[in-house]
Amino acid sequence: MKLFDSHAHLDDEAYDSDRERIIAECEAELAGVLNPGCDLLSSAVAVDLAERYRAVYAAVGFHPHEARLMQPGDEAKLAAWCQQPKVVAIGEIGLDYYYDHSPRAVQKEVFIRQLDLARQLDLPVIIHNRDAHGDILEIIKKEGKGLRGVFHCYSGSWETARELLKLGWYLAFGGSLTFKNAVKTVEVARNTPLERILLETDSPYLSPAPLRGKRNKPTLVKLVCEKMAVEKSIPAEEIARATTANVCDLFSKIRIKDEI
Repeated sequence: MKLFDSHAHLDDEAYDSDRERIIAECEAELAGVLNPGCDLLSSAVAVDLAERYRAVYAAVGFHPHEARLMQPGDEAKLAAWCQQPKVVAIGEIGLDYYYDHSPRAVQKEVFIRQLDLARQLDLPVIIHNRDAHGDILEIIKKEGKGLRGVFHCYSGSWETARELLKLGWYLAFGGSLTFKNAVKTVEVARNTPLERILLETDSPYLSPAPLRGKRNKPTLVKLVCEKMAVEKSIPAEEIARATTANVCDLFSKIRIKDEI
């Protein structure tokens, strides 16, 4: 059973020296990798990689860090990319109050604009949320009606997770699940139904233990799977099968049923 890494930044400069080798590993070991964009440039690279490599899929959008860069008319550029068969979602989008690289009011405005775009295109969304739990839940309840998507690298409480699950959202878990201090994340993982879980790496960031601090790569999603299996007392094979099936259910343009 092959795993699917639902969130990895293969376009990142950390892979400039060996990107082809890293992707070759993905094609050999994984069912696929989803590469989300963070602005127009990274979205363009994500789309290009998806066109060139069998196992790579793309999402396009403006990360909250780059929200200040979004201009009128950029929705049309994102929408044009979304017509391509391997562009499967709008993302990553959301709010980040930890770094505040873009003003919070701008983050909210751009987030809502992209939620509306996803609704128009009937595509799921990939959401980034850091230290903005209250605001993002409020926006999801008001502006996200009828949308489907995933909260990547989920970092909130079980109480917030429970609200999101009631609304039909998926939660993704990455390397942080393996960290010694990840008490809250482990609690959420244990309580989240398997049919609502995705696995990811957020490569090249957040390498799972025992490789924390080193460059991450998509094939290390197997370590996240093994940790999830331990916490849920379920065989890793079952975790792999379910989470890959969940990718296909959420991102309907991904067609890898033969991998499951």
